[in-house]
Amino acid sequence: MAESMKGLKRTHRCGELSASQAGQTVTIMGWVQKNRNKGGLVFVDVRDRSGVIQVVFEEGKADAALLEKAAKLRAEYVVAITGRVEMRSGAVNENLATGEIEIIPESLRILSESETPPFPIEENSKTKEEVRLKYRYLDLRRPDLQRNLRMKSHVMTLTRQFFAGEGFLEVETPMLGKTTPEGARDYLVPSRVHPGCFYGLPQSPQLYKQLLMCSGMDRYIQIARCFRDEDLRADRQPEFTQIDMELSFVDVDDVIEVNERYLKRLFQEVLGIEVKLPIQRMTWQEAMDRFGSDKPDLRFGMELTDVSDVVKDCGFGVFTGALESGGSVRGINAKGQGGMPRKKIDKLTAFVKDYGAKGLAYIAIQEDGSVKSSFAKFLSEEQMSALVKAMDGEPGDLLLFAADKNKVVWDSLGALRVELAKQLELLDKNEYRFVWITEFPLLEWSEEQGRFVAMHHPFTMPMEEDLAFIDSDPGKVRAKAYDIVLNGNEIGGGSVRIHQNDIQEKMFEVLGFTREQAYSQFGFLLDAFKYGVPPHAGLAYGLDRLVMLMAGEDSIRDVIAFPKVKDASCLMTEAPTPADEKQLEELGLSVRVKEGM
Repeated sequence: MAESMKGLKRTHRCGELSASQAGQTVTIMGWVQKNRNKGGLVFVDVRDRSGVIQVVFEEGKADAALLEKAAKLRAEYVVAITGRVEMRSGAVNENLATGEIEIIPESLRILSESETPPFPIEENSKTKEEVRLKYRYLDLRRPDLQRNLRMKSHVMTLTRQFFAGEGFLEVETPMLGKTTPEGARDYLVPSRVHPGCFYGLPQSPQLYKQLLMCSGMDRYIQIARCFRDEDLRADRQPEFTQIDMELSFVDVDDVIEVNERYLKRLFQEVLGIEVKLPIQRMTWQEAMDRFGSDKPDLRFGMELTDVSDVVKDCGFGVFTGALESGGSVRGINAKGQGGMPRKKIDKLTAFVKDYGAKGLAYIAIQEDGSVKSSFAKFLSEEQMSALVKAMDGEPGDLLLFAADKNKVVWDSLGALRVELAKQLELLDKNEYRFVWITEFPLLEWSEEQGRFVAMHHPFTMPMEEDLAFIDSDPGKVRAKAYDIVLNGNEIGGGSVRIHQNDIQEKMFEVLGFTREQAYSQFGFLLDAFKYGVPPHAGLAYGLDRLVMLMAGEDSIRDVIAFPKVKDASCLMTEAPTPADEKQLEELGLSVRVKEGM
């Protein structure tokens, strides 16, 4: 039978006790981690979110009834124990923060009993993730997940404190807004009061935060919930959290400067890691040319080398064909991997095909300096040695090449570079390499839509010196946009916004919007811009991804209390579920189930 805690008050959390409390009488409350009955001697480990403490029930020190009660305890029973803190009589447990002390109990109350849990509550659980997510409330008792959520809470608290000190106001923006088809797919919420009409859940507070700048708020910050109905990957969730900000009367350097100081404070206080300022900056073009990615991981080398000039006259059709169609030939040097088995190279070839590459050409330089290559017969000896030289190839190296349109070459070699680094264990989770990527293209060509689309969003300011190209060569126009990248992950991004009406109208025109379409989607913002709008800029971090990297985890699910799985469902609550007929009727909705569902 469960007992009441009436009359008892917890004096300490389990992990907060230390040798300095020796001799004191304390009351702890928590879960039984384990119970070891040695006959006349019962060791009980009690756990709460702060840690574990050992309680020792011993014949002669505890009366028979207390000993008998302790022997009945099972894993995950909730207990309240009052007793005296003493230095351990047995061996000190070096692996435990409370390892040199124990509690000699005077009283024990069983506040709640537990069935045998479906998996053990322990760090680094080997239990399948599906099972853990079904019983997430049990999974969250594990110390490693509790540590992650404590860290996330700490990050949120420090974020609020830092930006408040910098003059930012925390303003909440609506969850129920207007649905706009730019960007990812919106989650729709039907309106009962306006039958047939829908709100859109925010993909970000972008338009509202720009309106707050029009309102004279000057500096805004929000830890904002955002929603995107898109296909999930390991680091994506349908709902996620942004640290969202907007500033008035600023340019690129002002936004970067305050955020560098924020990151320095955050990493110092949470991880005790010194972030050296200023953080390195790299243009988008340099990042793509050197790393094949606009979120380069700088913890290792293996940079891309453009060898188009070296191979332009060779007899290898794959190379010359790519160059004739306006593409490029680039390679990476996997140092010391010249002996990689052919089977493994074939696997890497299959890997790059996922990124649009048709294949992977290679040169394996043997220890004696001779070469094995998939295309040696098409090149003269001089051409081959010029290519090896251009790649800084040395005996024992493996040179890997892609030839195609620039985008395909960048994407495939950029991903291959990271894949090789993983396989060769070059990635140190305790090293944090930041870089700002700046001067993104304003627009990118969409094959699918047959038009230019905004790389960030339609309100991104072009660089003034590139405005001349907006009609003649739109792809050449660079944006005042910037991303902050950490260890190959984009953790935040933003831009200076357009505040001049003529530039905004030009931008809509280039994106293929008629004036009517622009006003039907963004009319409230464009109307606001008629009444005196300050120059403004902003940035948003993905909070979950930032904490994931700080905690050294591989999945954002490990830093979210109740995450969804790949099909956007919740295994614990079984959401989403069908609505009942009465609710649908009130909303004026009927459901048509697709065939084959």
